[in-house]
Amino acid sequence: MKNPDEITDFYDLGPSMILDAVETLGFKADGSLLALNSYENRVYRIGIEDDAPLVVKFYRPQRWTDAMIQEEHDFALELADVDIPVVAPLLDEEGKSLHFHAGHRFAVFPCQGGRTPELNGGDDYVTIGRFIGRIHNVGRLRPFTARPTVNIDSYARESYQYVLENGFIPAELELPYRSLVEDILPILDSSYQQAGAIENIRLHGDCHASNILWTDTGPHFVDLDDCRTGPAVQDLWMLLNGSRQDMTMQIADLLDGYTEFSDFEPRELHLVETLRTMRLLYYSAWLARRWEDPAFPRSFPWFNTNRYWEDQILSLREQFAALQEPALVWN
Repeated sequence: MKNPDEITDFYDLGPSMILDAVETLGFKADGSLLALNSYENRVYRIGIEDDAPLVVKFYRPQRWTDAMIQEEHDFALELADVDIPVVAPLLDEEGKSLHFHAGHRFAVFPCQGGRTPELNGGDDYVTIGRFIGRIHNVGRLRPFTARPTVNIDSYARESYQYVLENGFIPAELELPYRSLVEDILPILDSSYQQAGAIENIRLHGDCHASNILWTDTGPHFVDLDDCRTGPAVQDLWMLLNGSRQDMTMQIADLLDGYTEFSDFEPRELHLVETLRTMRLLYYSAWLARRWEDPAFPRSFPWFNTNRYWEDQILSLREQFAALQEPALVWN
């Protein structure tokens, strides 16, 4: 059997291996298999004989350690134990959630459907805010010890350095990109200083609309693969969009629900555009780091073109202007 530390890709992960992995846990697959939308990992809907289908997730080799994956699972199970609607992994007869097959690491989840909400504010935001507040209440109970932290170095500086040092930026665009990011980085540092001492807690980490599925009974949260430590506002800002007036109303609705269950420090609003800027830099580096995976050029053919980097420079210029604006106000 291959050692997970020796596996570097998904090339050998075919249908037979996927079904065999599920059946090692005692499930009887009916042979149906549907690949679900996931780039970082490989995720499949598996039909089960005389039972509801399951979702199996194979983790990208060498991305997370076993301890990091286990912390993701434990956090999801901890949330589910207090009736917070998250999709948590299933446990086997020995109480284990992380499994191994042919050198790959995988987990099995219940298959829960739903629709991606069209979020603009109002009651839906209040409802989501309540659940995020409850998630954060649990997040404050204890720290992650293995999962990473949201910070400027890992999200911004290291991302910026990676795309520069590995030749992803066209030569004619390198100077404007470099000079713009070098102007932005000190502003990011300054915004953290303005926010002051911030409590870092366990977070969902990637709480955007596509990771919230809505059913007739309300929302449930999926994909804690990027859960990590950071400020509470990390799980709020990705739900803000539109004009400053729009975002002011949206954050008010979110926090109306959030503060029914959890305190919020308004100084964290200094970080909204900072975190948005950091994510822009991080996203480019994420694509660059995965570019040798054949799934990425097929799915993101526009990446690493002149047009992409021209658009990135434009987006970063817009963020440079947004970073000069006062922080959102929550009354």
